[in-house]
Amino acid sequence: AAAGENWHRFVQWSLDLGLGGLENLSLIPGSVGAAPIQNIGAYGIEVKDRFHSLTAFDFIDGKTIMLDAAACRFGYRDSIFKQTLRDRAVVLDVTFALPKQWQPDMNYADVMQELSLRQITTPSPRDIADAVIAIRTRKLPDPVQIGNAGSFFKNPVVPAQQRESLLAQHPQLVSYVQPDGGYKLAAGWLIDQCGWKGRSLGAAGVYEKQALVLVNKGGATGKEIAALAQAIQADVQAKFGVKLEPEPVFI
Repeated sequence: AAAGENWHRFVQWSLDLGLGGLENLSLIPGSVGAAPIQNIGAYGIEVKDRFHSLTAFDFIDGKTIMLDAAACRFGYRDSIFKQTLRDRAVVLDVTFALPKQWQPDMNYADVMQELSLRQITTPSPRDIADAVIAIRTRKLPDPVQIGNAGSFFKNPVVPAQQRESLLAQHPQLVSYVQPDGGYKLAAGWLIDQCGWKGRSLGAAGVYEKQALVLVNKGGATGKEIAALAQAIQADVQAKFGVKLEPEPVFI
C-alpha cells in the first residue's frame, strides 16, 4: 500500500476483500506510511504483528532502501524512524502479511463486551472492526472537531514485583501481563486516579471521556500542551512512582 493512503480506509478496503488481520486497528487516524513509524497498535495488535517490509527514501544517501521487520527495530510505539532514521528517511510504501488462517484477537474486555452487546459469539473480522469503531467513536474525540493527537501517553510497562506492590496499594489497578513477564499499566487509569480527567490548564485539557487523550479546547499553544503533559507526568510519578512517556514526537 502506498504511504499516503488513509490508514482507516486501507483497513476497511482489506476487510472488503475478505482479508482479516488489521481489524483491531480500525479508525486509527493517519496514513499507511505513518503506521510503521509509530508502530501503531490497539486492542492487542500492533503493526509489527502484520508487517512484512517497506521501502523508504534516504535523503542523506539519495537512495531507495527496503527494510524488513528486523531492520525496522519495532518497539512499543517506536521504530528506527524515530531513532537513527529520524529526519533522514521518508516511507514510500508498506507491504503487510496477513494470516491465512485468521483467528480473532479479542482479549480486551471492551471488545468482548461490545460483541456481547451485539449478541455476537463467533465474530468475523468485520464484526470486530465494527466493534472497535463503535468503542473508539464513543471514547475518542474526532480530531476534525476537537484538536487532539489520540492517546498522548504510552501505557507504561513495569516489572511484576512493582505491579504487585502497586496492586497492594491500589486494588483496582488496571494491568495486562506481557510476554516477558512484565505488566503494562493503563495510563488512562493512572491519570484518572490523579484527578485529571476533564481538567484543563489554559486552553489545553484532558478529554472528559478518556483521560489518555489531551485536547486543544481552542487556541492552545504547543507550550500549553507540553505544560499540561508535564503536570500530569509529575502527578502520576508522585502518586504511583511510574513515569509516563508521551507518544507524539515533539518538534
